[in-house]
Amino acid sequence: MLQPGGLIFRAALCAFLGLTVAGCADWFGPSHPDPAAQMPALEQNITKLVQAERAKIDPKAHSLTIDAELVDVARKRSAEMARTNSFAGNGDPHMSATILMNQDAKFQGLVGENVAAQRFDPEQTIDPEVFAKRFVDGWLASKPHKENLSFADYDHTGVGAAANGDTIYVTQLFTTNLGLGAQDGDATSQVNPVASPQKGKEDAQEPPLRGAIVPNNPAGTPENAPER
Repeated sequence: MLQPGGLIFRAALCAFLGLTVAGCADWFGPSHPDPAAQMPALEQNITKLVQAERAKIDPKAHSLTIDAELVDVARKRSAEMARTNSFAGNGDPHMSATILMNQDAKFQGLVGENVAAQRFDPEQTIDPEVFAKRFVDGWLASKPHKENLSFADYDHTGVGAAANGDTIYVTQLFTTNLGLGAQDGDATSQVNPVASPQKGKEDAQEPPLRGAIVPNNPAGTPENAPER
């Protein structure tokens, strides 16, 4: 049988340990999730929002299939932007298309790219839904971005996000083979710049086409573009 004194002693000990743990938490301050851990959820939310906006803008637009290869390319593109704190891609203005064609020797078709950046407070938890809406709203407010994300022929997509410091970088890629099928794997990789998705579709009828990407697409709107 426990002695009364022993019971009191254990209760006091437990209380002391509880206060010690609480004190340690206050000493080190509240912890925040690693921004990188929030990126997959952000990518998913952006994909859903863009899918919904395409249906609103053009009910006849193809539904977008998430393509693992495009997700991989988009993540590499965003990681490079985060690393350099710049929208430039190692001097290659069509970095995404170049990576895609280097990874897939048989790709042939139209590649569209939307990129953007948003600041965030490193001391606060990133809300994937809130930031996804900010990114998509920014694209919708920009005519070239909106034209790109709503082009009805696109049927595959991939979103990649990366964070560095206090900035999140996002890339969304869209592709369609325009009914051309796969390219001969021995063909030379080539990016044919076009002025718009529609122009790319028209130019695709003039062989040989290896790949195309929309150039001069403003990389983010003024309010969300990071400082260079």
